Amino acid sequence: MGSMESKPDREYASVPPGSMTRNDQRHSLAHDWDGADDPDNPRNFSYFTRVFSITTVTCVAFISAFAGAIYVPAQEEIMLIFDCSYEIAVLPLSLFNLGLAFGPIIGAPLSETYGRKAVSVVTTPIFVLFMVGAAVSPTMRDLITCRFFAGIFASPNINNASATILDYIPRMYRGVSLGIYYSIPSLAATLGPLAGGFIVQSRDWRWTQWVAIIMAAATYLPVLLTRESYKGVILMRRARRLGLADSSPQTIILGKKVQYFFVKVIQRPLHMLFTEPIVTLVSCYNGLIFGLIYAYVVSIPWTFKTYYNLGKSAQSLSYLGVSLGSLTACIPFSFIDIFFYQRRLRTWQQTYGSERMLPENRLISAMAASLLLPVSLVVAGWTAHYRVHWMVPILFQGVAMLSCLLIYAGANLFMLDAYGPLYGASASGAMMFSRYFVSFLFPLFSLRMFKRLGVGWATSLLAVLMLLMAPIPWAFWIYGERIRKRSRYETSS
Repeated sequence: MGSMESKPDREYASVPPGSMTRNDQRHSLAHDWDGADDPDNPRNFSYFTRVFSITTVTCVAFISAFAGAIYVPAQEEIMLIFDCSYEIAVLPLSLFNLGLAFGPIIGAPLSETYGRKAVSVVTTPIFVLFMVGAAVSPTMRDLITCRFFAGIFASPNINNASATILDYIPRMYRGVSLGIYYSIPSLAATLGPLAGGFIVQSRDWRWTQWVAIIMAAATYLPVLLTRESYKGVILMRRARRLGLADSSPQTIILGKKVQYFFVKVIQRPLHMLFTEPIVTLVSCYNGLIFGLIYAYVVSIPWTFKTYYNLGKSAQSLSYLGVSLGSLTACIPFSFIDIFFYQRRLRTWQQTYGSERMLPENRLISAMAASLLLPVSLVVAGWTAHYRVHWMVPILFQGVAMLSCLLIYAGANLFMLDAYGPLYGASASGAMMFSRYFVSFLFPLFSLRMFKRLGVGWATSLLAVLMLLMAPIPWAFWIYGERIRKRSRYETSS
């Protein structure tokens, strides 16, 4: 991997003192932060405000993903009550994930126009209303429809959370902060069925929806108490206070806004998905990883019922392995970031005077986990097949989940660093779409695949898919700089 100097980020306006008139100063304040100590910069908010906001958006994102997966244990009861097949009963889960894929089309433009807080304030009640609709649905059609729209309006809470965290966290710490956050949706996807299993045993299936509704409603007041963190909206509001709203770059006619959002939210991410090798391969890899996660979500109870004859409560507890894998993934990732990436970054800063280090340095966790994932899948599958003590497959399922998140975090941070602030959001949008679209597809066939092939061969098939993906981070480590130079979009090269 070669070495190449990157230009420093332009984070704050730099103007020689005394060189601007009072009017120029007012215009400057409306277009950028007034130095590193600007009180309107979210990174300068009080410690309590920052911690409160980050905790709130993380909890809301967790609940939004939790609401999707908590439905899984209700499928057997749904099949009996609505007299439908498994393929129909799984649709409320799959279509919730499909809604998450299309949600950014609503959330992204609204966030840039009205702010991240405003989007959560508006979309969270709509999400709750559709969840209420799902809880009281008299027909399968109503349940499927309500869950799909609930997914659409839950999506901005998940997508905006990582952006909000970055608004508060300095650039050098974003690896650790995002590494921790990336485990939240996966943790929710595994804890949801665990909790749902116990709910279905003590109540009926509708309570899986009511529990998610109560949790979402409980976080709404904290959302109202957070502060706006999106730079563009903060500066636009400051421009209005200074009487400069008309000169703000945010103040553009509706037609231009529609065109801008179409390009940024739909056209550019799709174009990058099919023309940029980095975006294409990272999206494929991360999409399959989330497909694997949801294959586990729908198949784990069947595995431990079929091969270990575990009861309902024990089947729910069998999610503990993947839940602990999700929960602990941030530990090795943070270790790698602090003791490898940060050390390299300090050396880079001393040599080049820039914080923009080569993005390939983000790939260490993904490279290591790409080898660990197929092995852990094979061990988990065949120890269950031969009925080795149930703790062994549960342990290796947890290792597989940990590996998934190390790959996801490392590859995603590499992509974000490669495309920078200008095109990173579009690249991330393409990846998010593929991630949730594959999560929509996998539940439709995964359980049938496990039943037909058995847990050993079905898991081995998933391991082969992961093995085929394993060279991707290694290829980027070797050829990443060369690929970035050929990009049609501005990258860190």
